[in-house]
Amino acid sequence: MTTPVCTSASDAAAPVTQTLPYPSFSSYMRARQPALLRTARSLTGNSSDAEDLLQTALAKTYVAWERIEDHRALDGYVRRALLNTRTSQWRKRKVDEFACEELPEPDPVSAADDPAERQALRDAMWRAIMRLPARQRAMVVLRYYEDLSEVQTAEVLGVSVGTVKSAVSRALGKLRDDAELELVRS
Repeated sequence: MTTPVCTSASDAAAPVTQTLPYPSFSSYMRARQPALLRTARSLTGNSSDAEDLLQTALAKTYVAWERIEDHRALDGYVRRALLNTRTSQWRKRKVDEFACEELPEPDPVSAADDPAERQALRDAMWRAIMRLPARQRAMVVLRYYEDLSEVQTAEVLGVSVGTVKSAVSRALGKLRDDAELELVRS
């Protein structure tokens, strides 16, 4: 416990000089802005929003500068102003949700536009092609996947063009009748 000590009148008349770590708001702001901006970024997650938030908190600090008794606690004051300002912004945000009688549903995606459906069809097609006899499979792959003409397919396989036409026709008939492909297409 401290006891008050009386001083002479001449000591009481002398002006009390308090050494402040930051003699002015502008010197405080220049010295502490980078650290406070990092704090603001952690609150917002966005550089431009952090700069706006810090500017608002510093404006509030400037208004209260003369009322702040302990200038060694300025960082805590500004951090609290940052947090309070961010909380106020969060509470005031606009919410675009409205109560309605019927929920708006998006238009259904057709099977042709659905990537999962297209992949399922591709997989089923390859399984069906793999069930074809080797010669028909080779002709279908060369003709439709490698995009060769009937003449080029016949040259690659060393058969006549008529053989390619008839074998591809039989293979396409088997693919049309394939039960797994029928399930995927419907």
